[in-house]
Amino acid sequence: MTKYEPDLDMNHPGFADKEYRARRKMIADIAFAYKYGDPIPHIDYTETEVATWNMVYKNVKELMPKHFCSEYQQVFALLEEENIFGPNHIPQLQAMSDFLCRHTGFTLRPAAGLLTARDFLASLAFRVFQSTQYVRHTKTPFHTPEPDCIHELLGHMPLLADPSFAQFSQEIGLASLGASDEEIEKLSTVYWFTVEFGLCKENGEVKAYGAGLLSAYGELQHAISDKPEHRPFDPQVTAVQPYQDQEYQPIYYVAESFEDAKEKFRRWVATMSRPYEVRYNPHTQRIEILDSVARLDNLMGQLNLEMLHLNTALNKLKSKSV
Repeated sequence: MTKYEPDLDMNHPGFADKEYRARRKMIADIAFAYKYGDPIPHIDYTETEVATWNMVYKNVKELMPKHFCSEYQQVFALLEEENIFGPNHIPQLQAMSDFLCRHTGFTLRPAAGLLTARDFLASLAFRVFQSTQYVRHTKTPFHTPEPDCIHELLGHMPLLADPSFAQFSQEIGLASLGASDEEIEKLSTVYWFTVEFGLCKENGEVKAYGAGLLSAYGELQHAISDKPEHRPFDPQVTAVQPYQDQEYQPIYYVAESFEDAKEKFRRWVATMSRPYEVRYNPHTQRIEILDSVARLDNLMGQLNLEMLHLNTALNKLKSKSV
């Protein structure tokens, strides 16, 4: 844990609210006691917490058609269809985790607060997203200086159910394994300016895909105004750009598309100092270090078999269309 607000920060909106602090501690203790693999504990949210969710939810619905990327909108509609999303109830992490697992293999783990960059990124390598369960203070419904469950659920979860975005998130995590402290800092900065506060072009228009924009009305309005600077996404430059974690960003990076961002990220990661490659094995849910010819030969055999199946399927589809 790097931060455990609001007890430590006098600027936190809940610092002087004893009831809120006690509630936060209770939910944090549930996360501390959790063991991965167990069912995620159910949180009975209060009327005040649901009211805060409702305010943000309605703003998200209003802003979504014009300002959110199409991938987000498609998954959001599906979440509403399955009654996981709705204005009058805060989704439980277990239901959301099950939804993500069905679509991209991601699962959730409850977290008590903000984690170290290395720990958080390592989780992504295994397609595990560490999510808070507490709700931001009612004083600041449209912006929070720390992650809360509204940020996680409305900001991160829909895109983690999109295969392309889920892969990008995992690739950042995989790149962190075995990385130096300096490289971890750079990777976490790239994560900040993409997954948290990223913008991308879609049909010639700039759309939001970063969770900090999708879940915070105030930050989004700032990001799409003429106040901040918009720069093209370049991982080598983005990785060393100082960022602001308490106020709105003065700079945002705009990707040409998800695919363009992934390709640029892969080229940049290839220049890092790690002397080996890693891959996630979805069958064993383990990380494989590709540091020997024997392991590479085995993997190539598996991939050749996969390509055989794909070619067979393609040929069958072509024969049907003739």
